[in-house]
Amino acid sequence: MNTDLELLSIGDASLDVFLFPSETESLCELRTHETKVCFDYGDKIPVRDLKTSIGGNAANNAVGTRRLGIKSGALITLGDDDIGEQILRKLQKENVSCDFVTRQSKTRSNLSTIINYGGERTIFSYKEPRDYEFPRELPSVPWGYLTSLGDAFPPFYQQVVDWVSTNQIKLAFNPGSRQIRSGIESLKNVLAVCEILYLNRQEGEKLTGLTNTKDNEKELLKALSQLGPKISIVTDGSVGAFLYDGKTFLRSGVLPIDAYERTGAGDSFGSGCIAALIKGFSLSEALLWGTINSASVIGFIGSQEGLLTEADLPVWIDRAKSCNLAIEEF
Repeated sequence: MNTDLELLSIGDASLDVFLFPSETESLCELRTHETKVCFDYGDKIPVRDLKTSIGGNAANNAVGTRRLGIKSGALITLGDDDIGEQILRKLQKENVSCDFVTRQSKTRSNLSTIINYGGERTIFSYKEPRDYEFPRELPSVPWGYLTSLGDAFPPFYQQVVDWVSTNQIKLAFNPGSRQIRSGIESLKNVLAVCEILYLNRQEGEKLTGLTNTKDNEKELLKALSQLGPKISIVTDGSVGAFLYDGKTFLRSGVLPIDAYERTGAGDSFGSGCIAALIKGFSLSEALLWGTINSASVIGFIGSQEGLLTEADLPVWIDRAKSCNLAIEEF
């Protein structure tokens, strides 16, 4: 058992299947005024390209931080199928500690199908119904990163809260769509003990009940801070990222990158931020690491191929400086 871990990534992993429908076919129509991609019902839709990769929030975080030099491990439950074996082999290949990766018998692993069209993606996410099992003996680590699970998450989340509280662990929290939909009541105990909360703008608005927060990010960040986290971070795609630590508001711009595929942008941002903080860098530098890591990932298909390594960082930091990337108080 690896006892010198710096970070334990807790959540789900999946096999991601990326489909690229032919944009020249009249069978597929993008209705931008309705924000819908439409396919003719009952038709066979031509696909011009296909790719598979390992994904899922916890797996992405574990791999992303490991590449940045953090001794990371994963607490993930997989099925006893071929997909579970693929995920496990990928984590091992990336030198992520798998001491707390379990295989549940007679269950399937998670799978997502991502439809890429017109520069954006629509995700069909399947999470295997399962009872999540918290390890009986989980050692103390400096940091935990808790992210999305399936519908049976509440008891498991409470066990994470107990573990964090007992061992004085710093917890970063990035809830998934199921957790956001479940409402604040099911998340309040986690929020009360978390060091960092990561959300995109839409998730932040749903969690706080606020609307139309564009150009009013301070109100959103303050509302999130009141839920318990010491540091609240809100990302908003090409607009950038916003941070509040109870005293200072920070804003980060973005690099001028043509996005090829956006899956994993949020996870890579979170990985960069927490890796910088674990290494002792400032909040401004954490935003920088998150921003450049995300910029790299969206240039590739899938959520892990473009994740930066420690050796990549100097080049990307210089690139950010040459582009006059601004990280400033607001």
